[in-house]
Amino acid sequence: MTVNRRSFLSTSALAGSLLATSATAAAASPPDVPGRNRPRVRPGADRLAAEGWRRLAGRRVGVLSNPTGVLADQVHVVDSLVQAGSPPVAVFGPEHGFRGSAQAGGSEGDYTDPRTGVPVYDVYGVGIDKFTELLRKAEIDTMVFDIADVGSRFYTYIWSMYRAMVAAARVGASFVVLDRPNPVGGAAAGPMLDPAYSSGVGLKPIVQQHGMTVGELARYFAAEFLPGEGVRLDELDVVTARGWRRDQVFAETGLAWTPPSPNMPTPDTALVYPGTCLFEGTVFSEGRGTTRPFEILGAPEVDWRWREEMTSLDLPGVAFRECYYVPTFGKFSGETCGGLQLTVTDPGRFDAIRTAVDLIVTARRLYPGLFAWREDNFIDLLTGSDRFRTMVDAGATTDEVVGSWRAELDGFTRKRQPYLLYR
Repeated sequence: MTVNRRSFLSTSALAGSLLATSATAAAASPPDVPGRNRPRVRPGADRLAAEGWRRLAGRRVGVLSNPTGVLADQVHVVDSLVQAGSPPVAVFGPEHGFRGSAQAGGSEGDYTDPRTGVPVYDVYGVGIDKFTELLRKAEIDTMVFDIADVGSRFYTYIWSMYRAMVAAARVGASFVVLDRPNPVGGAAAGPMLDPAYSSGVGLKPIVQQHGMTVGELARYFAAEFLPGEGVRLDELDVVTARGWRRDQVFAETGLAWTPPSPNMPTPDTALVYPGTCLFEGTVFSEGRGTTRPFEILGAPEVDWRWREEMTSLDLPGVAFRECYYVPTFGKFSGETCGGLQLTVTDPGRFDAIRTAVDLIVTARRLYPGLFAWREDNFIDLLTGSDRFRTMVDAGATTDEVVGSWRAELDGFTRKRQPYLLYR
């Protein structure tokens, strides 16, 4: 559904002018606050803002971003660029929109941002040809990407970045990634995408939990996939996130969490999402319509046995609570569901994908008349092939399922090594 952006954003609170703020104050790093530690990790956006955005001065800049593209002082990068006297010539909104008001599978349409006067183009779901047309229309010579990813192949922002990279290469524009930490850390896990199952939730062959930042992915995409599109970028500039280590999850970065989408409310959600998003491919509720999506799972007629069975597995880094809930939207809206809630107790030991496989295998065994896949076999797009579904249906154990992708995971882990930027 297209949101009426003019009426939505023309409220007094949002239309209050930022442009009166001095460019000097906007370009500077946020001041130290007595008694409060500064963030241990410094995203790429804060580094460029501290330089007064000089690296982008004089360029015709397009920005692909959403609400996560904020500085440490919570000013959005687009607003900061405007304040610094280097306004973008266009902004591009991915799924959920530039200002983030749309639900899953939605966007905000095209409009002129009332705060900055910058035209905003809706690029959720658009093909590379259309994206290229928009870059040409705006006469962009530099494309900037600043969106916080959550580390899963089926989170659509990385594929918006990929399309933007191909479009930028076609028009001869530079591509700049303002890098941010991967909130679930730098370890890769899960199955590789079979190209035959390419879709909007997985365009190219990477594993389910890629364990890379968007800057690292951009380097990987540029070298491994753009040649297959018949293009190459003249310039790819990744402004790194200083201070981030591959073994860090978001809670250890010192940064403030900005929900990257309406159903990713906390860093805890991001930790479980690479696994529990698989419930979107089932008839079970993945917790949309609750305050803890992807952490709460269930369906009508599910009872205490699921939690008891999962607890008996003694899985590392996670605990389960029996719970009952009524979703306000999504699957089983308005119906009482039984199920469980995951709590990650040790992120360093928790394996989101293996845990999700155990959850699905156990649910299928306990509730054979209730558990099922979605009729459209969306699970195949999420897992990257029909292998997971057919193995589970054939009664495979969790060890057998996880073992089936070990070789391809090892291959991806080796292949990505030259493109990594953080230790």
